[in-house]
Amino acid sequence: MLDLSIIIVNWNVAALLSACLDSILRSDVSLDTPDDARLSIEIIVVDSASSDDSVAVLRQRYPQVTLIAESENVGYTRGNNIGLRAARGRHLLLLNPDTEIIGDALQQLVAHLDAHPDVGIVGPNTRNTDGSYQSTRRRFPTLATAYFESTWLQPYAPRHLLDTFYVNDAAEDATLDVDWVQGSALMARREVYEQIGGLDEGYIMFCEELDWCHRAKDDGWRVVYLGNARIIHHGGKSTEQVAARKHIHFQQSKLRYVHKHHGTFEAQVLRRFLLASYTWEIAVEGVKALLGHKRPLRQARIDTYRQVLRSGLKVT
Repeated sequence: MLDLSIIIVNWNVAALLSACLDSILRSDVSLDTPDDARLSIEIIVVDSASSDDSVAVLRQRYPQVTLIAESENVGYTRGNNIGLRAARGRHLLLLNPDTEIIGDALQQLVAHLDAHPDVGIVGPNTRNTDGSYQSTRRRFPTLATAYFESTWLQPYAPRHLLDTFYVNDAAEDATLDVDWVQGSALMARREVYEQIGGLDEGYIMFCEELDWCHRAKDDGWRVVYLGNARIIHHGGKSTEQVAARKHIHFQQSKLRYVHKHHGTFEAQVLRRFLLASYTWEIAVEGVKALLGHKRPLRQARIDTYRQVLRSGLKVT
């Protein structure tokens, strides 16, 4: 059996995908062939009906990559599940196309799983494009976190609340147990996938890795952040193409998580708060536009927030 299956869901980021694949291929790996001396891997790219030249680039430049070209945009979560079903490796890496592997990060992540049989999921130390630290390790959000994190209230959050959530009490290069790691680069052992199943496709994007790690921990697996394994994550290049949908998917995913893990009443109260928050944001942006401050930006934000309100932010 291969050591590792790398699953990448791609949508209209051909240049970034190429850089990602090149970084993997620069690692000391053996493609599609078990090898005692090197890490044996397969790369599976699920293309979600890209309209750029992603598929052509893959077929011409990367024939060693397994391409699953979908005829429609299947979304991030469903796309990963398609890749997981096709994977053959002992371990499974969900990797964003706007990432790049640094050095022997793949080998270190696999070695950690092999050395610690009670660890089910591991995530790397992630850096921004400029080399600065990108926070990708987390503790489980409380209900209070849901109201403050990524809303207009975030600047007013009690410091300890978000410091705890973002695991700010540990060094960037530390190795430690956490509750979850972000899905930009998340490696799980096959036994976890076989035990708890794939990602919950009720999450189109966002929170699917939080939910997956929650289910893994509920079944007794540890989740570890590995500070000495490094990658670069350029961040959000696919979702930047659809700003309103990004807001809608993020908030609906937050509501789904609260509904599943805290209860229906709590999710409905949070939904009303979020809808009121977007109404408030529209009012604030409208006043700023009337005062002549960056009117095109303000109008774009108003249009985005109105689309969120029209969606109703359903609790599923």
